[in-house]
Amino acid sequence: DIADKERSARGKLRWQKAFHPSQSPLDSQDESISGPDEASLRSLKATLVFEQIIQASDVAHTMQCWETFTKWNGRLYRELSKGYREGRGASYPREGWCENEIGFFDFYIVPLARKLEECGVFGPATAGEYLDHALENRRRWEEEGVETVREMVLENDHFTSEQEISMKPPLNKAA
Repeated sequence: DIADKERSARGKLRWQKAFHPSQSPLDSQDESISGPDEASLRSLKATLVFEQIIQASDVAHTMQCWETFTKWNGRLYRELSKGYREGRGASYPREGWCENEIGFFDFYIVPLARKLEECGVFGPATAGEYLDHALENRRRWEEEGVETVREMVLENDHFTSEQEISMKPPLNKAA
C-alpha cells in the first residue's frame, strides 16, 4: 500500500541499506535488513528490485510517452467513473483528478522511476528513459492537464463544457 507511511519509511531504509550501505544508519530497527554479509545484501537487492518492477508494472503508462500515458489515464478515469456511477466508488474521480495526478507523480512515480534508474534493472540502454518520460509527463500534465481532464470528462461522462475543471481542490460542501 503506497499510502502506508510506516511501510514507506521501512522501504526507504531497506533501499538505503541495499544500494547505499555506507550512508545507511548503523542502528537498524528492521531485522530483515541487518546482516552485513554479501549474500544478505545481494538477496536484499534482488528483493527490492523485484518489488520495484511489480510496482512499476501497475503504473507503467506513467513512464511512457505522453500519448500512451494519456490513453491509459483516460481508461483509468473511465473505469473509476463507471464504478462510481454504479455505486462501487467512494468518490467521484473527476473531483481533484488534475491536482491528484501531480501529487501522484511527485510522491510515487518520479521516486519509483529514479529507483528503477538507480538499480539498473533494465540495463544501460534504457536506464534514464523511464525517469525522462515520467518527468516529461508530469511537466506536460501541469501545462495540459486541465484540458486533458476536460476532454476525458466530455468523452466519458458526457458533461457539458460549462462545468468547470480546475487545478484547485474542490470546496468542502459539508461545511
